[in-house]
Amino acid sequence: MDGECVNVGYWTKLEDGRIECGLCPRFCKVRPGQRGLCFVRRARDDGAGMELTAYGRSTGFCVDPIEKKPLNHFLPGSSVLSFGTAGCNLACSFCQNWDISKSRETARLSAHAAPDTIARAAERLGCASVAYTYNDPVIFMEYALDTAAACSAAAVKNVAVTAGFICEEPRKRLFKGMDAANVDLKGFTERFYAKRCAGSLAPVLETLKYLVHETDVWTEITTLIIPGENDSDEELDAMTQWVARELKPDVPLHFTAFHPDYHMLETEPTPPATLQKARAIAIRNGLHHVYVGNVHDPARQATLCPTCGARVIGRDGYRITTYALDASGACLSCGARMAGVFAAKPGQWGPRRLPVDIERYAA
Repeated sequence: MDGECVNVGYWTKLEDGRIECGLCPRFCKVRPGQRGLCFVRRARDDGAGMELTAYGRSTGFCVDPIEKKPLNHFLPGSSVLSFGTAGCNLACSFCQNWDISKSRETARLSAHAAPDTIARAAERLGCASVAYTYNDPVIFMEYALDTAAACSAAAVKNVAVTAGFICEEPRKRLFKGMDAANVDLKGFTERFYAKRCAGSLAPVLETLKYLVHETDVWTEITTLIIPGENDSDEELDAMTQWVARELKPDVPLHFTAFHPDYHMLETEPTPPATLQKARAIAIRNGLHHVYVGNVHDPARQATLCPTCGARVIGRDGYRITTYALDASGACLSCGARMAGVFAAKPGQWGPRRLPVDIERYAA
């Protein structure tokens, strides 16, 4: 199926004729023909439910390094075919993909691709995985899951890059089709989520606990550190203590640098010293794998063995410079098994970014 609309679940018809969407905790209530905040889910004109208007339509496709998602413990060095749609179910004032996620123009959905076309492209391009990213696969879940099924049949892995803002039942359905996820934990206070994201923290924490404790989905976390917003010692301490206590110490955590964008053009970029501070707090609280991103810092982007301290994966940007793991993912120095999903050898994709004309791969 590659039409522009498909019927979707997770909705309730209210007594006043409106349709309440139950996909995410926003619970948009819309009349026939109206769209939710995410833009791509709309109440059908006949009032008989919801439909996804972006099915089979994307803002574009690109082959990236897996480390760009960022995932450092999932098939390091491999290439991933990335795509998304327009729209988003959050409204982050600092969004760095705002031209896609905040798009309200269907013209942005310029690439047409059926799920089997995407799987075929990934296979022929030699990609180890497909990433549902740029906005959030939560809002185009049916398209993402159909694509994930086609990819799995072709032995291609599936990666969700998500804010984790989703309700319980659709959460189970979405991640059943995924092999790995990077969850964007935007801050650690309800105040921050309400002020800067028009969302809430609690559902994101539930998503993280679900992924780590109830699924086999390999999970990493990213927090964009914004000066004066979510960078206090107290908040970073509370967040990293929570990760160590409620998740696992070996869940990788990425602290990435903010740069002025969208509605926060007056905010200063994140100083490298702030990222270093955040990382030190996380390590002090017992986390094993803490990285910095959006800066050049090879020492703090390397993977160290938590048992013996050896550098098992060295990185310079998105390029793998050292790989000291055996075929099972064990440290060559001490034999300790590293947390993650590893191949016998690292990929060699490097920092390249390759735009893809997806229609070339249509049957």
